[in-house]
Amino acid sequence: MSTLARARCQATAHPLAMDAVLAAAVLTCMVAGSFVEPRHQHSVSWALRTPDPLSLVLMALGAAALVFRRRAPMTVLALTGTVSVIESVTGDPRAPVAMSAVVALYTVASTTDRPTTWRVGLLTMTVLTGAAMSAGSMPWYAQENLAIFAWTGIGATAGDAVRSRRAFVQAIRERAERAERTREEEARRRVAEERLRIARDLHDVVAHHIALVNVQAGVAAHVMDKRPDQAKEALGHVREASRSALNELRATVGLLRQSDDPEAPTEPAPGLDRLDELTGTFRNAGLHIEVARADQGTTLPAAVDLAAYRIIQEALTNVQKHAGPRAKAEVSVVRVGPHIEITVLDDGSGEHEPQDSGGGHGLLGMRERVTALRGTLTTGPRYGGGFRVHAILPVKNRTPTGEDPA
Repeated sequence: MSTLARARCQATAHPLAMDAVLAAAVLTCMVAGSFVEPRHQHSVSWALRTPDPLSLVLMALGAAALVFRRRAPMTVLALTGTVSVIESVTGDPRAPVAMSAVVALYTVASTTDRPTTWRVGLLTMTVLTGAAMSAGSMPWYAQENLAIFAWTGIGATAGDAVRSRRAFVQAIRERAERAERTREEEARRRVAEERLRIARDLHDVVAHHIALVNVQAGVAAHVMDKRPDQAKEALGHVREASRSALNELRATVGLLRQSDDPEAPTEPAPGLDRLDELTGTFRNAGLHIEVARADQGTTLPAAVDLAAYRIIQEALTNVQKHAGPRAKAEVSVVRVGPHIEITVLDDGSGEHEPQDSGGGHGLLGMRERVTALRGTLTTGPRYGGGFRVHAILPVKNRTPTGEDPA
């Protein structure tokens, strides 16, 4: 740490002690100046003199007041201005008592606003200069009188400049701190959004494949003794569903790896181009599904494509789990203007997962996906039995930040 920086830290930590040192320095300068007498004859010369006792008392009062200049700057300025006016009226020759008033005026200007500095500075300059010019044996245009005018102006200007610099530095510091807080908040927000997205994907993957494994395992256990061929086929579907679940879990968890981890899977996220494969897994589990598509030639953003796939996957998983063993499902994907509509219907008699229940998050996850894309989702029972899931997604990604959430 440099000497200047160390001195600045000490001044900040002990302001009263530093003001006492400043007051002592000002008193020394005033007393030293009071022993010098200027002479104006053919040329300017200087001579030694003995200051008056009253001048010494006024100098001591002005310097003592400067010790409290930070606590009460206006009061200190009034006191030092008063002793300066008294010295201007009674001193002959005068002692430089006005030096304490200049320091007090500097303090006021550095601690208040600019309008206050202008008002107080003009008032102090007028009073001290007017008292000096109107009293004493010297003419009003004497050098000592003009010096009071100049030094009071310099004190006010210097104090205002210091105040402006402090405000500028403080503004820069606050702007930097605000930018740092904004970056941290943005980073936390992005982490939370990514965590929520990964949680949704994990839920969709696990719920879908585990439901299929459960159904196929039940079928295999039921026909193991009487129809071993059908049991073998069911176990094959179990193996295929578990392999798919592992692959998708590996791809999702791979997003959490660090840069120095082994290379993550590069398989693209599933979309509607894998709809036939998705419905085939449910058909193998015994669910009757009819698919109707009218979206030929539509290219969807990755986020919308993934959301459509996950919505159909979760809706069919709910049908498999809740609609009953003989339920039939209908899936339709239709392009309607600037939107694509996803509809999944079933005619089951079972109870689907309530939206506000604590037992699952399927419908909540679907709603979060659709809301993130500025779409709409409608879910509820059908008239006459069954359940309906209807999602409207924009063909063009319209997320709030304009970025692709995938």
